[in-house]
Amino acid sequence: MALGSTVLMVPVLFMTEAKRQIRLKESQTMPGSSTVSLWDETSEEVYQASPMTADVTTDLAIVGGGYTGLSTALHAAQKGLDACVLEAHQIGYGGSGRNVGLLNAGLWLPPQDVRAKLGGEQGTRLVDLLGDGPNYVMSLIERHQIRCELTRTGTIHAAHSQSGFKDLSRRAEEWVRLGAPVKLLSREEAAEKIGSSAFHGGLLDARAGTINPMGYVRGLARAAQAAGARIHTGAAVTRLTKQTGGWLLETEGGAVAAKAVVLATNAYSDDLWPGLKQSFVPIHYFQVATVPLGARVANILPERQGIWDTGQIMFSLRRDAADRLIIGSMGSVIGGAKGLSERWAARQLKRLFPDLGPVEFEASWHGQIAMTADHLPRIHRLDEGLYTPIGYNGRGIAPGTVFGKAMADLLTGGREADLPMQVTGMRPEAARGLKTGFYQAAFAANQMLKSI
Repeated sequence: MALGSTVLMVPVLFMTEAKRQIRLKESQTMPGSSTVSLWDETSEEVYQASPMTADVTTDLAIVGGGYTGLSTALHAAQKGLDACVLEAHQIGYGGSGRNVGLLNAGLWLPPQDVRAKLGGEQGTRLVDLLGDGPNYVMSLIERHQIRCELTRTGTIHAAHSQSGFKDLSRRAEEWVRLGAPVKLLSREEAAEKIGSSAFHGGLLDARAGTINPMGYVRGLARAAQAAGARIHTGAAVTRLTKQTGGWLLETEGGAVAAKAVVLATNAYSDDLWPGLKQSFVPIHYFQVATVPLGARVANILPERQGIWDTGQIMFSLRRDAADRLIIGSMGSVIGGAKGLSERWAARQLKRLFPDLGPVEFEASWHGQIAMTADHLPRIHRLDEGLYTPIGYNGRGIAPGTVFGKAMADLLTGGREADLPMQVTGMRPEAARGLKTGFYQAAFAANQMLKSI
């Protein structure tokens, strides 16, 4: 998943209706649904963690059972630390289980912009690290035999306009200079890869791929547990207190005394640490999946690359292992069966693939992205022995995995100077409330406009 730097301005007349439509339950799932996402049901990986039933003493407590938390636990356990993961709901409940499943390289920003914002040395190190991020994730998938429908055919950043193609050309030029296996696709080449003539070209990144995101996060949990980490679900941390020699984390099932703590809650951060959830702007991203379409989609994404576009309110599209088309965009699911989000999806598929014909939809869901003003992630030192990597801006899979490994390296004798990002203190995102409300209204209005 990725996130543009600006949001499409929408007519004011749509705003009132948009605000009314986005008043959704915080469950983040469709009304009546008991699952997190389609991936919850289709994942071959099945993982059951145990609840908290007694007090625990550990070297490292990790709050959050997503990519960052479980990667931290896996790598820390492999290095000999006793690690304990506390997840309030189920493994992959947050963004990790609701992800689009595009295993992309780098960040949303072009590499030259990352260097400009961070400085040459630090920027180059981050670009190199995350450029190799998909390769590292794939190595973990192979090493631990994680069943997550991995494809290695790349992803395509599709140009929604001529200006979008110009932006992709700039990105391609720099990635090629750095030796990355990327290719700028002409309009005709993009149409062949995607199966639609709606785009002005694209950027194919051979480093990337697609996964079943819930399968991957459950596989990380299985691998972490096999390495010796303890994992508890249904273990919401209600209080975090500093004490002599470390921290005390309280849950309804017991307390955890830990020497160090990693808060790996990202976009699902709550009030456990004061001010943390004010340090980013939450953005919803929704997806709608068709029923399996079989031979009808043989010419759509025939090599199964996932795509996302250069639009200011971007959308994504992929074809899963069962030949479903899964289309998504910024915003929340609005309505259930035959609701606004399904009408939006039907209209977009008709626009992209006019020969496809009517389709039925099987599932809809949405999740949250933690967006920062400069579209760069953060690593905050909140207190002695208390860290949080946060703000992936829609690039959770590879950065979450890599940042988790980096946290484990730090807490087993590494240096803060070797982390992917310079460690900073936490500060609130300016005008967070106003931005959140505007984005939600704009995204809902976008669904209405594009459903007509």
